[in-house]
Amino acid sequence: MKGKIRPIDGISELKKSITALGYKHSIWQVFEDFVTLSACSISNTIDFLHREDREKIYLDIIKKYTKNEAEEFPKMLALLIEALERELSVRGPSDVLGRVYHDLELHNKWKGQFFTPQSVADMMAEMSISDHDADIKQRGYITVCEPCCGSGVMILGMAKTLLKIHYSPSQNLVVTAADLDLKCACMAYIQLSLYGIPAVIEHADTLTCKVFSRWYTPVYILDGWLFRQHCGITDQDGLAEDEKLKCGLEPFYAAFRFLDNLKQEKKEPLPVSSPAVADSIKVSETQSGQLSLF
Repeated sequence: MKGKIRPIDGISELKKSITALGYKHSIWQVFEDFVTLSACSISNTIDFLHREDREKIYLDIIKKYTKNEAEEFPKMLALLIEALERELSVRGPSDVLGRVYHDLELHNKWKGQFFTPQSVADMMAEMSISDHDADIKQRGYITVCEPCCGSGVMILGMAKTLLKIHYSPSQNLVVTAADLDLKCACMAYIQLSLYGIPAVIEHADTLTCKVFSRWYTPVYILDGWLFRQHCGITDQDGLAEDEKLKCGLEPFYAAFRFLDNLKQEKKEPLPVSSPAVADSIKVSETQSGQLSLF
């Protein structure tokens, strides 16, 4: 129709912007910097625990670009948001960044890096969700663990299926996901954050259980999933970071945690080798040569 305004194709425009800046810095580098900068920007709005480190990462990356070049990255993020919104209105939550990544031929085929097509992810989600409908009705939500998440396509397929059966991915789904590639972890984190899905994304080696960094989506923190999903503190599985965030976000929780630790310390007897115990022990010798502690 003449005079009709054509909606912006965010995906095409995003690819054009990355390619244009890539003539000088390489497309691969621009894409990696874009997802890292975007992930740090989102994280720093809500996660005070990692803010200083991620601000340093942001500044180290952005200083490689001129002022005009640096201004392109917020525009790219706006194009991504436009594309995600358009996909949501037409097809439901979709893996836009994974599509851009493949279209720009940035995946490493020599290492077997191929992202799952959205249609396959949707089919797998529909096959599995029927087994968990009762869990949602009973507990209010289901948990999803994705040990090799890529750009988060499998999780987005689950979110799309939940919407089809009239559940909310923001309220009835909580996600723990990981990937060995930081770039992929950032891609998943950005998309799940912008789609409002509560999730913890780990840059981690799932085979060795070594976690390099943890990324909390804004909804995960704002809706209290830190308190709803985990309890206790364990350094090995990353829950120590959860505890630090809980104490910073909720003063009453920090106070109760402090009192609980204090009680535990009082219950445990000090070891004999402790300086506090050693200083209180006085050894003397009686007339008969017998050693005495009194």
